[in-house]
Amino acid sequence: AAVSRGGRQTSLSPWQFLRRQQVLQLYRKILRAIREVPAEHDRRYLKDWAREEFKRNKDATEEDAIRMMITQGNMQLQELQRTLKLAKS
Repeated sequence: AAVSRGGRQTSLSPWQFLRRQQVLQLYRKILRAIREVPAEHDRRYLKDWAREEFKRNKDATEEDAIRMMITQGNMQLQELQRTLKLAKS
């Protein structure tokens, strides 16, 4: 798979491709969960926070660091989902 970076195409190894898919999937899940937040200002804050976190780490290349960030992101997503579930009950 090729990815466009600043006008140039770079080839991804199979593990890079899979990690990229995992990261994109996590980002989409986080944004979907944020849509459930009732207060508009909280939604905006969380959306901006998520966007900045992903943008800040987009150039990470070390496998262990990426795996750790995906794990942390999933834990934060679960925490958000738990909080939203509690708020609804």
